[in-house]
Amino acid sequence: MLSSVTFANDFRELFKISLKKDEQKKILVKYDNKEKLFEFRWTLYVNDGLVTLYKYDDFVAQNVMYLNHKNQSLRIKLRDDGKNYYNPPYFLLKFKDFDTKKQEAKFELYLYDTAMQIELKFLKNKN
Repeated sequence: MLSSVTFANDFRELFKISLKKDEQKKILVKYDNKEKLFEFRWTLYVNDGLVTLYKYDDFVAQNVMYLNHKNQSLRIKLRDDGKNYYNPPYFLLKFKDFDTKKQEAKFELYLYDTAMQIELKFLKNKN
């Protein structure tokens, strides 16, 4: 499930995403003549911690995210080529809720892009 909200503060867009265990979300990030794939999923929810995996620009990371905690979100820089060195575009991925009945994690994905240089395309998962 995915929905989008546009608002006028520091973030350009907010996407609400719900994922079941090991369900992957893929987003194609485009700028200039480049295309990079952002992929993320979660694999385990235990002791109020959600183990997430993401991959972007040949960088792979595993994080444990907690609700209402300083480890509730992570920041992924989308462009690292010297342009806007002090103000690069990035994603902020925030863990918002876990539905134990549905075994589904809810996230908010914020796009920070003041220079309006990033274009996103949400890719459908293949069954």
